[in-house]
Amino acid sequence: MRSRYSAHYLKLVDYVVATYHPDCNAEQQREQIAESVSLDWCHLDVISSAMSPQDSSVGFVEFRAQYIENDTLYSMQELSRFIFHDGLWFYRDGTFDDHVQLAPVKIKRNDQCPCQSGKKYKKCCG
Repeated sequence: MRSRYSAHYLKLVDYVVATYHPDCNAEQQREQIAESVSLDWCHLDVISSAMSPQDSSVGFVEFRAQYIENDTLYSMQELSRFIFHDGLWFYRDGTFDDHVQLAPVKIKRNDQCPCQSGKKYKKCCG
């Protein structure tokens, strides 16, 4: 999960596409994946991770990721499913719970930066 977030942060579309499970046909969705990767990702919180009790080749990661667009902070929370295949973990799919999604927040120039650098937004990501 963290490597996929880092790839989003670094805008590494090829890496993100390669980390999808082969059944997902991610190459056919490259344009939509590139749009997601092009966002200004700024923070990741891994909330929980667990293995499936029925199948040790299936794992779940719940996370909240934040990105900035037009001086507005957006937050998304997802429960992702990963499949262990050929010695590697691949992203299979995820579900969103609308009840835990945070409303977008307008970031002011002198607010603390959402990336948690400790700097003001205008001197960091703004």
